[in-house]
Amino acid sequence: MPASLLSLKDIDKVYQNGTVALQGLHLDVKPGEFISLVGPSGCGKSTVLRLVAGLGAPTGGIIDWQDPSQQRHLAFVFQDPALMPWASVVDNIHLPLKLKGQSLRSVRASIQETINTVDLSGCEHRYPRQLSGGMKMRVSIARALVTKPQILLMDEPFGALDEMTRSRLNSDLLHLWEAKHWTVLFVTHNIYEAVYLSTRVIVMAACPGRIVADIPIEAAYPRTDSFRTSSQFNHYCREIMAALSQEEGVSVG
Repeated sequence: MPASLLSLKDIDKVYQNGTVALQGLHLDVKPGEFISLVGPSGCGKSTVLRLVAGLGAPTGGIIDWQDPSQQRHLAFVFQDPALMPWASVVDNIHLPLKLKGQSLRSVRASIQETINTVDLSGCEHRYPRQLSGGMKMRVSIARALVTKPQILLMDEPFGALDEMTRSRLNSDLLHLWEAKHWTVLFVTHNIYEAVYLSTRVIVMAACPGRIVADIPIEAAYPRTDSFRTSSQFNHYCREIMAALSQEEGVSVG
């Protein structure tokens, strides 16, 4: 069993208005895992990602990195692609490198490689208004990948897409994960998406935000459409639904 890449130990997060976003949260993340966080709105899924990214500090507890320098090798993909409307695909992908002082000329080959990786070849000079929702998300993912991250944080990146586009991007993301050996923390409301993608699914509950189940998905990769219709897939979906329903019942009761 490899050592943890990072450990969240007894994490609390309380906002200034008194809202308890997280309470007593423990989570160990191993290198190369694909971990999905599922749960109702307000359970602190996105807060976990923001704390890992260093976009805020916990009120209590410790975020322990095996190597503190690893936090500099992460990238964040949000639900909104947040592309610059006046910039081409190439210029949008160049942005994080530009902010580091790297000229377009010096990184053009790397940008083109990333464009090819996310299947956007031929779209280099298009603008966001000329792209579909799925293509915009591919640009957003490419903008993260061009920094060559070791850890990828994804906050409902496919939540606004239609089911067919989401399914295709799920498969593409898995292919990339298998090839690049990233560690992924992925937030979603979609149980089926979580089971299809993940090595583990973390089930969270709200008020306060906490982990109520940690479910390993012991299915081989690569995963295909046949996995989505298998009894094994249905078993994991039911297990996650049961964990969510049980916690809702406790909260309501």
